Formats: sequence, structure tokens, C-alpha cells
Amino acid sequence: MSSTILLIFELIGTVAFAASGAITALSKKMDIFGVATLGVVTAVGGGVIRDLILGNTPPATFQNPLYALVAIAVSLIMFIPAVRRVLFHKPKVYEISMLIMDSLGLGIFTVVGIQVAYTAEAQHNAFLLLFVGMITGVGGGVIRDLLAGNTPFILVKHFYACASLIGAVVCILLWQFLGSFAGMAGGTVVIIVLRLLAAHYHWSLPTSQMEETVSEQKKKEDK
Repeated sequence: MSSTILLIFELIGTVAFAASGAITALSKKMDIFGVATLGVVTAVGGGVIRDLILGNTPPATFQNPLYALVAIAVSLIMFIPAVRRVLFHKPKVYEISMLIMDSLGLGIFTVVGIQVAYTAEAQHNAFLLLFVGMITGVGGGVIRDLLAGNTPFILVKHFYACASLIGAVVCILLWQFLGSFAGMAGGTVVIIVLRLLAAHYHWSLPTSQMEETVSEQKKKEDK
């Protein structure tokens, strides 16, 4: 994949995740600094973790400030009163915006993480590629949720980390047989589609809720 196409991929993902982080900050009524901070850490957090794992220091974000500057610009746009009114006076717009931005960022950064791992390591193994891809995709969102005081999406939201993992597998397989562009494009599409389907059909992994309900019922019977 050419450097230009990769740059476009990364910028789209940066815009998407920055918007996701800024919207989360706005929903928590943070000030403009908080909005910008959540926008930046959501956009670049996964990449920083990825680079530290791969030994790429200082992380790319600090070598090229373009991504952080784009994230700040997007966050400030989200802070404009007219934009806030559209987002929060229409709950459906807010929900759809968060879903699309988060899904787009997750898909793009998962496959970008795999691309960086391929470039950084002469010896590739599937576990490294899968782990680095997934941590690049979900890392920024985890930091965002922790700073916002929310339980991270990957622990509670329907099919979030699993979508990243499945997309990473698709990316690696297509990469082996059809090349980098097919792998990254295919992996991104799979992740976005899975996230949208999971939201529409309310897919989720098994939780402890059932066991808690049984336990509570037993306590009532004992009384």
C-alpha cells in the first residue's frame, strides 16, 4: 500500500476517533480543554500503545504532530454551539454519530496497527499481528472511557473487541493472498459491518447478568 493511501486511512481514522472522544466529553459536560483532551487521546492513544509494544520510540504521534493537530481541530469543531445543538437536541443523531465514528475508527486503526506491525517486525507471527491490531483499534477508546468515568466499551458493549479481532483475522488472511491493500480494506469493512449489525440486532456476548438474577431469586426464596 502506498504511503499516500495509508496517510488517508490514518487521517480518516483520526477524525472519526477524535469526534467520538469529543462527543463523549460533551456528553459529560466537560469544558473545551476536556473535550480536546478526550478527542486527542481517543485518536492517538491506541497508536501510542502500539508503538510502545513494538519498540517504536518515541511513538509516531510525537514524531509527527499532524494527527494530534487534526484531532484537536475536530474536537474544537465538535465544541461549536451549533454542532452541539444538533448532537444533543436530537438523541438519535447522537447515537448514530457515536456508532458510525466509533465503528469507522475501530476498523481503520485495527488494520493500521497490523500494517505497522508488518513494517516494524522482520519476523511476524499471527499472535503479534492480532494483538497489535486489536490494541491499536481499542486502546484509544479504553483511555477515553476511563477518563470519562465510563466502563470501557470493550467490556460491556455489544461485539466491540470481537469485531476488531475478527476483522484483524480477515486482514491478515487477505494480506497473505491478495496483498496489503485488499487486506486493510477487507478488514476495515468487516469490522464496520459487524459493529453496525451488532448495534442493529443487539448482538452481545454472554454476561454475568443471568447468574446474578438467579442468585437474587434464590435469596428471595430463602427469605
